[in-house]
Amino acid sequence: MEGLENMAFISNAVSLGYAALTVQAHFDQLRPPPCQGLAISQTTQCQAADSGQAAILFTGLYLVAFGTSGVKAALPSLGAEQFDERDPKRSSFFNWFLLSFTAGAIIGVTFIVWISTNHGWDWAFGVCTVAVLVSIMVLSMGKSLYRNNVPKGSPLLRIIQVFVVAIRNRKLPQPGIEDELHEVAGVHNEILPRTDQFRFLDRAAIEHTSDDGSTSVNLGPWRICTVTQVEETKIIIRMLPIILSTVFMNTCLAQLQTFTVQQSTTMNTHVLGIKMPGSSIPVIPLVFMFIFIPIYDCVFVPIARKITGIPTGIRYLQRIGVGLVLSAISMAVAGVVETRRKSVAREHGMVDSLQPLPMNVLWLGYQYSIFGLADMFTFVGLIQFFYEESSAGMKSLGTAISWCSSAFGYYLSSVVVDVVNKVSGGWLDNNNLNRDKLDYFYWLLAGMSVVNFGVYLVCASWYRYKKVEVIYKEENHAEGKQVEMLNAV
Repeated sequence: MEGLENMAFISNAVSLGYAALTVQAHFDQLRPPPCQGLAISQTTQCQAADSGQAAILFTGLYLVAFGTSGVKAALPSLGAEQFDERDPKRSSFFNWFLLSFTAGAIIGVTFIVWISTNHGWDWAFGVCTVAVLVSIMVLSMGKSLYRNNVPKGSPLLRIIQVFVVAIRNRKLPQPGIEDELHEVAGVHNEILPRTDQFRFLDRAAIEHTSDDGSTSVNLGPWRICTVTQVEETKIIIRMLPIILSTVFMNTCLAQLQTFTVQQSTTMNTHVLGIKMPGSSIPVIPLVFMFIFIPIYDCVFVPIARKITGIPTGIRYLQRIGVGLVLSAISMAVAGVVETRRKSVAREHGMVDSLQPLPMNVLWLGYQYSIFGLADMFTFVGLIQFFYEESSAGMKSLGTAISWCSSAFGYYLSSVVVDVVNKVSGGWLDNNNLNRDKLDYFYWLLAGMSVVNFGVYLVCASWYRYKKVEVIYKEENHAEGKQVEMLNAV
């Protein structure tokens, strides 16, 4: 299945998921009766959803998650393929991709939240369903205009083949020179020269010789691999420490999104005379990102490009590192703001009060805005790093792996809270934030972020950028023949 058709298919999964949620939210018999008029301590008396209602809910949620993950993995690589490799606009594409992503998120936490609050969840999910269907139509209309590079075979299968063949050849002596390794010109769009990292995998490319001393080249892919295929696998392995060292930043983001909404429920949420719902608080960093992404791309990158000579202004790993530093600063600022919020509660005798504190919710904008900048640096840097460093046949796999950082970070966030509660004796166990030690928790996250940045520096220093020999043909009009050329990148 081609890339565009694949993305249209997974987009349909998103629309089906939202349609299922819309139908369930609209018909009362498809969901349990609303639980109203009960105190928080009595919510266990509410009627639970039956198996059929739960099945509809989880089917819709999983369809949305499945489709969204596929679109997020495929869309960056599809967009980047529309530009030539040396075109500076390809670097800008990733920034504008984040800008459009941010614009959609702003609409989600404002307009969609307003619809769900004032007209019901069925209308909110219905609008999402229509929006996805419109996006599929727009994508399909431009199909004939897109440049679509379809990889040959499965990237995962090629990686597995390297490990299988390397294990089969584990008893063979380590090859000394590259001439002893198997490579076939014309099979790959680019030739990756041999590197000296993970040399045990080089055994997968050892050429077999027959009894008469001739080299056998008719072996299948499960018996011998090319040097380029081996190097593709090495690139993915080298990337793994980078992705793992960015997981904790997304853990901090998950904590910030959760606890900031809880903090907002204790504060004055009126902004310019308008009451801001707690679920719309994330609009603060999104607006901040929406303003600064064009400034970064149109002002910072050109200036940095003149200084460094790098087309992207700074290297991908440097951009990721800046984001990790800003995330640590954001956690420290969050600790200071939470200390201020608790002091206001004590000064006004409102520690156990349910009334909003005389402190505006915009105080939370400091930590959120800094983290928005951190996300701007790290998010784009990570996706662009995985796209540019992946081999020609593994671009989509590379961008898909970059999203795993976010998924693992959110999974880890609940583990961090449980561990901290057990070790600290219950910093976050109370139902009252004014009595919790959330400020201590934020400072702990800031300290752990600094340690994580140190780990990242080690991983980034160890990483080696790929070297490529791109094969292309140029017509020689003087001699009337084609000359094959190797261009070392």
